[in-house]
Amino acid sequence: MSDRDNIFAGRDPFAIARQWLEEARQSEVNDPNAIALSTVDASGMPNVRMVLLKDIEADAFVFYTNYNSQKGVELTQSGKAAFVLHWKSLSRQVRVRGLVTKEDGPIADAYYRSRSLKSRLGAWASKQSQPLSSREALMAEVAKVTLQKGRDPERPPFWGGFRIAPVEIEFWSDGAFRLHDRFRWSREAIKDEWEVTRLSP
Repeated sequence: MSDRDNIFAGRDPFAIARQWLEEARQSEVNDPNAIALSTVDASGMPNVRMVLLKDIEADAFVFYTNYNSQKGVELTQSGKAAFVLHWKSLSRQVRVRGLVTKEDGPIADAYYRSRSLKSRLGAWASKQSQPLSSREALMAEVAKVTLQKGRDPERPPFWGGFRIAPVEIEFWSDGAFRLHDRFRWSREAIKDEWEVTRLSP
C-alpha cells in the first residue's frame, strides 16, 4: 500500500470518516463538519443545502433540524438521503448515500440541552422553510417564546435529529493531474458486510 493509500486504510469506514473529520478540524477554517445534504421532494425533484453534521456514530451519521422544514418533510417522506463532506484544506471528500430514521429520544434531548439558550429558543420561534414577513416578525416571535419558555426550554416536538445509515460511502482524495484516489464502501442492506472497491478517478 502506498503512502497515499494509508489514509484510506482500515476495516471500519466510520472510523476512517471520524479520523478525516478530526484532521479537518485542525486545518479547515470554518465548519469542518458542514455537509451538503441532498433530498428529493414528492415529485422526485432534488434539493441540496448545507447543514452541520453533529455526530459520526458506530453505524450512522447524525444531524439535527426542524422536522417541519422542507428537508425534514422530504427526509421523512422518502426515508433516503445523500450528502458530501468536502475539505478544501485537505483536498479530500466523503460521499454518503443511505437510509434515514429520526433521532427524537434522549440523545436528541441531550444535544438540544447542549446548545446555547438563544439557539434553543430560536428552534421554538422559527417556522423553518415557511414564508416570513420580516426579520422584525421573527425577533418578535423569539421575544414571545422567551417569555413563554423561560431559561430552560424543553426540546420542541417538531425539532430533533436524523440518522443516516449508509449503504454507500466513498472516500476521495485529490491527485496530481486529476488522477484522484477513490475507494467505495458499499452494501445492499444495512445488515450486510461492506464491499470495498477502488474506483477510477
